[in-house]
Amino acid sequence: MAYTTADLDALDSAIASSTLEVQYNDRRVKYRSMDELLQARQHVSQQIALSAGRKSHHRFVFATARGD
Repeated sequence: MAYTTADLDALDSAIASSTLEVQYNDRRVKYRSMDELLQARQHVSQQIALSAGRKSHHRFVFATARGD
């Protein structure tokens, strides 16, 4: 499924209003938790970026037991 910015906007709107239910064109999705909704938003955002030819960048921070 190709995601659109309208899909991302719908997720953002639901997050902003603390609603777990999102309407996508002719279907409605109810998420179980805000965490699940945030994960869906991240997934949609990454898929849009990939389809636009951009890669998602992640930053990892490592620390040792010595604190290095």
